[in-house]
Amino acid sequence: MAQKSIGILADQIRGVSYKKKDLHDTLDKNSVILLRANNIINGELDFTDVLYVDKSVVSDTQYLKYGDILISASSGSKKAIGKAASFNSQYKCTFGAFCKIIRPHENVRDFLRIYFQSSAYRRQISHLALGANINNIRNEHINSLQLEIPNEITRKKIVNKLDLLKKIITEKQKILADLDELIKARFVEMFGDAGQLNLNFKVSKLGEVADVKSSHRVFTKDFVNTGIPFYRGKEISLLAKGSPISETYFISKELYEKLLDEKTRPKLNDLLMPSICDKGQIWRVNTRAPFYYKDGRVLCISPKKEIFNSIYLQQYMKFKTKIEYRKLGTGSTFAEFKIFQLKNMQIIIPPLSLQNEYATFVQQVDKSKFENIVYLNKTLSSKILSQLGDAIRD
Repeated sequence: MAQKSIGILADQIRGVSYKKKDLHDTLDKNSVILLRANNIINGELDFTDVLYVDKSVVSDTQYLKYGDILISASSGSKKAIGKAASFNSQYKCTFGAFCKIIRPHENVRDFLRIYFQSSAYRRQISHLALGANINNIRNEHINSLQLEIPNEITRKKIVNKLDLLKKIITEKQKILADLDELIKARFVEMFGDAGQLNLNFKVSKLGEVADVKSSHRVFTKDFVNTGIPFYRGKEISLLAKGSPISETYFISKELYEKLLDEKTRPKLNDLLMPSICDKGQIWRVNTRAPFYYKDGRVLCISPKKEIFNSIYLQQYMKFKTKIEYRKLGTGSTFAEFKIFQLKNMQIIIPPLSLQNEYATFVQQVDKSKFENIVYLNKTLSSKILSQLGDAIRD
């Protein structure tokens, strides 16, 4: 087994430098998706909060290729430094200046994909950041990383072993998807297809039976190290899935109290959704602990209690927003919901007794979902990290 440095196993490419005028409001023929460090979540790339940058500022080498490893190279948080994710998306993307990509040589591409998720890599990067007191990873830092490279046969065994563990995760996720389908099937049985207006029930615009709103603006300069949690679209998406939030932004209690008013206060059983709600990421607020959320990129629905069981409305909006999202824009992959669109969305309002019956069914299924989510979030993640570390050390 030979010890080699990353510098001879891969190339590094810096991110795109751009100005505010280079950003587009939507994805069009002259723009491209721009990924940043906040799109790297738990070793995967998340596309719920992206920017669009003009193609004129992007060089040919700055377009992501299959197998590239996107790394957070500059951050105010030591924990965020060095977090990485492998790119295997069909979308055409570039990446921002606070990131860099590692472009592995083809013969070690899969092995480096595993290495950059391993505990061995995290230890080296954490030690480097702590010892050098840095918040920026330079090329020489990455190039100097050392790892043992086994022969090709052993590399394939390691990759297969880790991919098998990921397959187990996929199977657990399939169980969760099947439970979601069960919830949807029961919904259709009781209320009809969410894509069609069931005229056996009252039909109304959402804005007439719920308060649809967003929050006051918060700027990045307002973030502090500790305080009141501040959720953006990606955090809302994680909460909607029951997944842990790896990083949390905060605002001060003083700013929170200054911003807070009856209109923007998030309440128990409110529904929060990212504006890019392509997968029905609706979080029903289940905590009285204070938090605030990003204006524009997170939308809030406060249902009237005398009209809705919030569990019913959450499930209805999950199905409805996925359907309506596909109708937005003019073929753009990343269209966004606006407040006025939600207010004008026509929805069905069954009798409250039927809503309550359906909510009881959902709660029963959610118990099974919770058990599987806990298994995914804790047991398997620990096994994979351990296996990754062992594989890289062997």
